[in-house]
Amino acid sequence: MTGPATVAPGTTGPTQAQVTQVRAFNRFYTNVIGALHDMYLDTPHTLTESRLLYEIAKHGTVEVSWLRQALDIDAGYLSRVLSRFESEGLVTRHRSAADARRQEVRATDAGRGAVTELDERAAVQIGGLLGGVDCGRLLDAMRVITEVLGPPGQRTVTIRPLAVGDLGWVLQRHGTVYAAEFGWDATFEDFCARITGEFPALRDSAPGRAQGWIAEVNGVPAGSVFCVPDAGSPGGATARLRLLLVEPWARGLGLGRRLVAHCLDFARQAGYGDIVLLTYDQLAAARRVYQAAGFTLDSEHQEEAFGQRMMSQTWSRSLKSASGTPR
Repeated sequence: MTGPATVAPGTTGPTQAQVTQVRAFNRFYTNVIGALHDMYLDTPHTLTESRLLYEIAKHGTVEVSWLRQALDIDAGYLSRVLSRFESEGLVTRHRSAADARRQEVRATDAGRGAVTELDERAAVQIGGLLGGVDCGRLLDAMRVITEVLGPPGQRTVTIRPLAVGDLGWVLQRHGTVYAAEFGWDATFEDFCARITGEFPALRDSAPGRAQGWIAEVNGVPAGSVFCVPDAGSPGGATARLRLLLVEPWARGLGLGRRLVAHCLDFARQAGYGDIVLLTYDQLAAARRVYQAAGFTLDSEHQEEAFGQRMMSQTWSRSLKSASGTPR
């Protein structure tokens, strides 16, 4: 048997509790870095003003319209800040040589010096903040936030074979995700524990016939799938797809489709003639992935499983061409 698959997000939006939790985090972090202080890092500038000066100094010369759009700043407020910067000798403003309708801003030596001081103070602040904490764990969490909320085009997806520590990750994420999204109880985690516990022996006893993969998004584990011999298959001719999972934050990137395709390619190369899987009717998004990959429903029956009453379904597909050779 194999665990059900979670692939695509539901159609509902975030719960009120989730919105409240994110807002609480925002309040916490802005307080930690002093974002609400009148003067940022004990300089004469607010956080917004410091960011503006940083962007101007970093680019050398920038158009005012670009600053307004890139930092999403009100035009009137931006004009007032730039006027003050100019009066303090931090920037100069002039009309663009290419288009007189556009205004450009350039940092002066004093402006670049102020940014250097800001950088140094920020480095000291963050260095103190990171002292004595688990930096690896913190940076992993920051990377996930950046990937989830950043533009999809900045995400690099890779699929790799299992490595040390991956079986534990697969078990933990299956138990956590299914409990949160479907209300499945601890018996599902027990079920997955048996599968992951049996996998090393299957892989070692049948070299080239059992494998598992982890999908990563920008180096962060985001999904899994396994291919193993089907225990009920005469002569070991049938493979079984197991433990397909895509993290909620990584959905919409085609990971489910890619993981299933990876599993099918391996099964063909291993010489399997067919492949089967077990899923449940609650997992409609996963079934769409299976159908797109050529699986068809063989049988289903109602059962009590993982604290739920639902339809247990067996799906399968052939891995052979019409001539009988693997395809």
